[in-house]
Amino acid sequence: MTEYLTKDLQDALEAARRAAQRRSARLCVHDGEEIHPVLRMWETGFALAAKDAPILHGFVDLYDGPRHLYQCLVMTSRDEEGERVYEFKRHSRVADSAPVDFERTEAEPALRLPRL
Repeated sequence: MTEYLTKDLQDALEAARRAAQRRSARLCVHDGEEIHPVLRMWETGFALAAKDAPILHGFVDLYDGPRHLYQCLVMTSRDEEGERVYEFKRHSRVADSAPVDFERTEAEPALRLPRL
């Protein structure tokens, strides 16, 4: 279908698709004080918009909105179709709570009801 569209119209459609993708993305990369929205993520890496993406090497943090998901060791691998693609050397899931240093003998109740 795209072979029947003019080049200007194809470029406008591509720009609109990328803008919608940027708006809907909740994933973001925190590199120190800088925050960059993630366009897409897969098992071995992620992609940022090439025009405003830095060349990242080293540790970054990956967030889904306010929730911290991964601490990643990344490297820039290539630029393709307006995206800068990064590959994980290592990515570790961030724990929700601190590890316990003792054995739990019984399960704790999730909620205690007050006596009436």
